[in-house]
Amino acid sequence: MVKAIWNGVVIAESNQTQMVEGNHYFPPNSINREYLQPNSSTTVCPWKGVASYYDVVVNGERNKGAAWYYPQPKSAAQAIKDHVAFWRGVKVES
Repeated sequence: MVKAIWNGVVIAESNQTQMVEGNHYFPPNSINREYLQPNSSTTVCPWKGVASYYDVVVNGERNKGAAWYYPQPKSAAQAIKDHVAFWRGVKVES
């Protein structure tokens, strides 16, 4: 089981993550969405497409842009459509 944890709270938990470029992408149904708030940032990956971001918010503390996902990935990255990955201090452990 892989977990994404920030400020002592489990943000996501799954045994079916997709590993891409060293990051675990959690399936949509494994995310505790109460801790995610949309962020207007986007970035572009040449082979995955345009990434959108969430802020992770736990107990009133905000970790800006600490989660990302690909709502409309390119064909090579369809396996991670709407899956969420984490960084910026969010601990991902198995």
